[in-house]
Amino acid sequence: MRFDGKTVVVTGGALGIGRAVCELLAERGAAVAIVDRDERAAREVGAHIESNGGKAVVHALDVSNFDEVKTAVDTTHAAFGSVDSLVVSAGIQRYGTALTTDDAEWDEVLNVNLRGAWNAAKAVIPFIQRSGGGTIVNVSSVQALASQQNVLAYTVSKHALIGLTRSIAMDFAKDGIRANALCPGTVDTPMLRWAASLDPDPQSVYDACSAMHPLGRIAQPREIAEVVAFLAHESSSFVTGSVWTADGGLLTQIGGVPKTE
Repeated sequence: MRFDGKTVVVTGGALGIGRAVCELLAERGAAVAIVDRDERAAREVGAHIESNGGKAVVHALDVSNFDEVKTAVDTTHAAFGSVDSLVVSAGIQRYGTALTTDDAEWDEVLNVNLRGAWNAAKAVIPFIQRSGGGTIVNVSSVQALASQQNVLAYTVSKHALIGLTRSIAMDFAKDGIRANALCPGTVDTPMLRWAASLDPDPQSVYDACSAMHPLGRIAQPREIAEVVAFLAHESSSFVTGSVWTADGGLLTQIGGVPKTE
């Protein structure tokens, strides 16, 4: 799956799944806009891509600020001449229930995970329309389809991201824009490492996450990036408004062991 002549905007492109997406698409010919609030990490990714002969621009910003996002997308279009695809991978995790989550945590998570995706879509869609069509891939989570305890704001944001995806898919199908959501299981990312660090025994978190998945392990970011690439590519030309899982079988199983006698 080649992306020669295509320009892809990737939010959350400095770390984890977003970084893997930037590097993979650049390897396959895309010009990549790396959008992330972590400027140092984003510039590291950009330098890596360019050192391997790829094309990249870096935008350090807050995805919850539409003006900043729009300026970055406009600048990307000016640099490369088109914007053909959007991948939304910016996301944060906070813990709490409906009683323990405070207003600041709720706003922080929803602003990054949901408003950030909306802002990116608003900035990118007009350029994709001019290109005659393109793709949007929103990286959601298995917690858009189920939930764990103590993750209210994150679960709400990821459920809502599927609604955003489907709405965009319906509203802009006539313009040749396809929008899909991808729901990964546990992935070895900085977010997971941060979550594990909250436990007195971080390795036990990794072990538990691996055991939850029927494949017996967690995913590497590159594995998820490969699915993103498919959904962003013409190979998936009849796929829109869909929700894909890449979860190692996590949501397939039912808890408990049936009695055999």
